[in-house]
Amino acid sequence: MARPRFLPDNMTLLLLAVVVTASLLPCTGQVAEVFDGLTTFMIGLLFFMHGAKLSREAVVAGFTHWKLHVTVLLCTFALFPLVGLAFKPLLTPFITPELYLGLLFLCVLPSTVQSSIAFTSVARGNVPAAICAASASNLLGIFLTPLLVGVLVVAHEGAGHSSLDSILKIVYQLLLPFVAGQIARPWIGRWIERNKSWLKFVDQSSILLVVYVAFSEAVVQGLWHQVPMSMLVALLVINAVLLALIMALTTYGSRRLGFSKEDEITIVFCGSKKSLASGVPMAKVLFSSGAIGMVLLPVMLFHQLQLMVCAVLAARYGARQEEVEAAVASESGGD
Repeated sequence: MARPRFLPDNMTLLLLAVVVTASLLPCTGQVAEVFDGLTTFMIGLLFFMHGAKLSREAVVAGFTHWKLHVTVLLCTFALFPLVGLAFKPLLTPFITPELYLGLLFLCVLPSTVQSSIAFTSVARGNVPAAICAASASNLLGIFLTPLLVGVLVVAHEGAGHSSLDSILKIVYQLLLPFVAGQIARPWIGRWIERNKSWLKFVDQSSILLVVYVAFSEAVVQGLWHQVPMSMLVALLVINAVLLALIMALTTYGSRRLGFSKEDEITIVFCGSKKSLASGVPMAKVLFSSGAIGMVLLPVMLFHQLQLMVCAVLAARYGARQEEVEAAVASESGGD
């Protein structure tokens, strides 16, 4: 039996289950301390696996199509943050400053990898370029996202964060494990490729654990008293408007810049998406434990929205490409 198109994916269902569990049975006291230490270890392991999985050959090969990659990176790390900042006067009556902080954090995250490539493939876009663009976005995101958080998010929050402390956390919790994974890739890369079907559970369990600990802390501090259902609905609408605007800008912008239809598809799917897999561990490193729950709410909502919308859009792109190919084949046969 085929899975209904609009049914949330398994990861989203697990995230919802974890949020419900944290709301009903939050971890506190010594248990919370143990879980917090475990999440730090799991985040290091997650980025070690990212480093070991990333093919340097694919990234180097992708530089030949530099115009497309620059466009995707500008959409991800410039267009998104600018739109997020421009939204502020319109959003303050509907959501709390903490949720707007989460929206800004969403805007500075890198693109997804697996789903961007998968949707580009379904839509019959430039898959090799998508592999390179998504990989480059995640690689640069390790440096650019914390930098943009320091420039935009922390400045907005106005909290007394230490820049040096944030840099050190990024280095030893994210960057060093990632570099170690890249160094170890010649020895363990093939093993990872052979076992990636079950190694993905390392990624997922890391994300679920961080979300559980973050929402436990937020619930203890009164999260659901601060965010009523009406505000959640408003946040969902805001995310939908943000996604629609970015997808429209990437679509028509790529056409104005003269990209082919295949490249347009790649830009749309790589330039309009944000990575939950990168966002959750980065939030754990960059924000105080009490703020993570609020910060992650916009990211989690946007994650599900982008999957549903991109699934429909990819199918439509693919159908159009098939029609074009059929028309070309028919004309060739007539000649």
